[in-house]
Order: sequence, then C-alpha cells, then structure tokens
Amino acid sequence: MNDLVRQHTALDDSDLEWLHLLVSEWQLLSDLSFADLVLWVPTSDGTRYVSVAQMRPNTGPTSYQDDMVGHLVPRGRRPMLDAALDEGRIVREGDPEWREEVPVRVESIPVRRESRVLGVIARNTNLLTVRTPSRLELTYLQSASDLAQMIAAGSFPFPNQQVDMDASPRAGDGLIRLDADGVVQYASPNALSAYHRLGLAADLVGHHLGKTTAELAPVRGPVDEALVKLASGWAPREFEVEGGDGVIQLRAIPLKPKGLHIGSLVLLRDVTELRRRERELITKDATIREIHHRVKNNLQTVAALLRLQARRMDSEQGREALNEAVRRVGSIAIVHETLSQNLDEQVQFDDIADRVLAMVAEISPGKVTGRRTGRFGILDAEVATPLSMVLTEVLQNALEHGFGPGEQGTVEVSAVREGSGDESRLVVVVQDDGRGLPEGFDPQRAGNLGLQIVRTLVEGELGGTFDMVPAPERGTRVMLDFPVGAEKH
Repeated sequence: MNDLVRQHTALDDSDLEWLHLLVSEWQLLSDLSFADLVLWVPTSDGTRYVSVAQMRPNTGPTSYQDDMVGHLVPRGRRPMLDAALDEGRIVREGDPEWREEVPVRVESIPVRRESRVLGVIARNTNLLTVRTPSRLELTYLQSASDLAQMIAAGSFPFPNQQVDMDASPRAGDGLIRLDADGVVQYASPNALSAYHRLGLAADLVGHHLGKTTAELAPVRGPVDEALVKLASGWAPREFEVEGGDGVIQLRAIPLKPKGLHIGSLVLLRDVTELRRRERELITKDATIREIHHRVKNNLQTVAALLRLQARRMDSEQGREALNEAVRRVGSIAIVHETLSQNLDEQVQFDDIADRVLAMVAEISPGKVTGRRTGRFGILDAEVATPLSMVLTEVLQNALEHGFGPGEQGTVEVSAVREGSGDESRLVVVVQDDGRGLPEGFDPQRAGNLGLQIVRTLVEGELGGTFDMVPAPERGTRVMLDFPVGAEKH
C-alpha cells in the first residue's frame, strides 16, 4: 500500500498512516457486512482511482476471485465512487452488478480524515447466498451500517488505538450489542457461552453488561468501578476478565454514527486455554532457568573443590592437570550461567567467548594479550556448550605451548558466519604469534588430551572440521568450521 499511495496519489505520510489504521480495523467491517472491501484512492491528477488494499469476509462468499490491489480505474467509469468522493456520503443507489453470473450489490463509503475525503471503500456483497436474515445477521448488518457511517464522518478508526488483529477478538469469536446505557440488546451464542464459562447462570439480554461482568470478576472494590465503565463500552478499550473457570478477552467499540453515542459493540473471545498454556510455559521457563542456575552453582562447587585439591598436590604435573580441569568445568559453567538469564535455550556467544578468553588468559606465563574480532552471534545451547569447551582448550593450548615465561605476544580469536539460513556456518580462527608448532607436528594424531577433546567435540558434537597449521608469518593458527543453521533474534 505504501508504494501504491506514494507512486500514484498526492496523500502525505499522515494520510497514509490513517489509511493503515483503517486497514488494520476493516476486517471487522468486512465480516459484519458479509462483503468484500476494496479501498480506492484518487490519483494525483484526479483522472483515475487506484486500489491500494482489499479485504475478503470470513463470514460469507467473496465477490472477487482475483486480487484487485494495484488496479487503475478511470474516473467516470464507476459513478458511485465519484459520488461518494465528491459528496462525502455513503452511496447505495443502483442495481446489482453481475460478475461471472453472480449478482453483487455495490456500495461506496467515503473515507474521511478531519475535513478531507482521502478515498472510497467499495463494499461488494455477493447476493447469491442471500436468505432470510437471522437475529445475529441483522445485528451484524446494523453494526456494519453504524461503522460505515462513522468512517464516512471521520470518527472511525479511533486515533492512537492501533489494534493487533492477530490477538484481538473478531466478530465470529463473540459479539454483544449494547444500547446507550450499556444494557445488552443482543449476545451471539459464542458470547453467551464465554460468559457462562465465567459463571453466568442467566441470559445476558436485558442486563447491564458492565455490572454483570463486575459481579462475575473475583475482585471487589475500586477495580469494579473501572470494570463497569470498560464493559459498558464508553471508550474504545481492550481488557480481560477472569472469573469462575474462565478468562475472556473483550474489546469495546463505541458506536457514534451521527456524532451521538447510541450504544456499543463488544467483541469477545474465550482465551481460557490460551492463558492456561501461557502460565504453563512461564512455569516451564522459570523451571528451566532455575535448573541452569543450579547446574552452574554445582559446576562452580566442583571447580572450587578441584582448585582446593590442586593446592594440596605435591606433584606439579598433577596440580596443572587439576587446574586444567577447573578451567574446563568453568567454561561449561559460563554457558549455564548465561542460559539461566534467558527465556530460551539460546545464548549470545560473543559474551561467553570474551569471558572464556579472560579466564584462560590468567594462566599466561608471560604478558600475552587476548582479543576477539568478528561475532559468533546467537547460538543454541547444544552448540554453545561444546564450543565453549573447544575454545577453552584451544586458547589454553596456545598460551601454554606458544609462549615461554616472560614472553610477550598476542592471541586473537576471530569468528565469521558464512552462508545464510539453514546452510549458515561458523568459521572460528584462533591465531597466536608465539613460537609455532614443532617440526612434524600432526594435530589429527597428537596424543595431547586437550587436542583429543577438541577433535572429539568438533567432529562428534558440532559436526565440523578442525585443523592446526603454522600461521603465515609467525605462530600457530587453529581453524574450526561447523554448521550453526539460521541465526535467531
């Protein structure tokens, strides 16, 4: 719609925003009218109309098999569009049109914003299935007529009341029509069923909806007064009511077709099961986070015990082996600590990489500087845990074997994502400018425990490749390449 309006019309951004607000609401008008809606806007030169949006009803058959958006119609070809635009009134005159052997009633509703008519809604009703209307259908049609008059007067949609149509109740979910005093004139079967779930034993018709709703809600006191006003439909609001064994979501739409408040339309939906599942998910998320927190605490306790044991070791080799184990356990604890702070099983690995780099740098026998370039991005926990251990082992190996006591140098960790979508891969390079590899060294056959851990995790857990080669100028370069799939934000 943005492109069509800016390409063909003279409307400004504030006008376009009004049209967006209208389009976010007009599914309701389409469903209540049992009709298709097409929004026509005059072109900049005033010689044609361009259709910028279209809506089909959920409550009846469509009048258009094809998509109408983007069509251009010369002015004069559809006199009802001209009359609605020029006179600023709803135009219903004329005989039904026949489209592909289907009779269609056509109406035109001007779209007014303040003192100007921005465009015209063509309302097209398929008459092939017309039958004697029920009480529900009559209420739908009367409500649609009131909304159409409000659109023509510029009082609907409501400014600053953007509606999320995916989350808001729709006409088919449940509908209640109130008079000017908030008394129920009609309640659809779905609406009545929702109120029965709240604990209502009687019928709704003839009762004041606000007072009835407040009586069903478990809270008493000042909240009741606000609830009475909200459920009476005096202002455009969305709210929820919980009572008995149910939760219902309500949306109130004041009806002022001629500037006077004649009543309200209340759309409602039973969201009991939806809220129950949300509570279960919140409980599950809290449980998972608590588990990660406890695992982190347990790992830190294990690391502290190993560190205490290392201090009592007489063997330098044994002490160093325990200190390596402390760092391995610590790298896993960092991942669980990060997971305990999230609502999902994903982590921002850049933070973890920086903490692992800082942790391992503490063992440096010389003045070695560590730094990270590039970004790992967001990774699943099943990737982050083995990767943190791999990174710990590679960095530990670089600092222990690449530099001697008192030597200065640099260890750089770089990460690059390659590819896109499910084919995305992460390439990690750890490079130092230390003494380099011994002659004849084969990383795939080396018996070093740290390298064995790296090979096992990279090839087995991450499904990637691992290699260690001399750096182009000096030192050693370790390369990791493994799939990570699409990054989720």
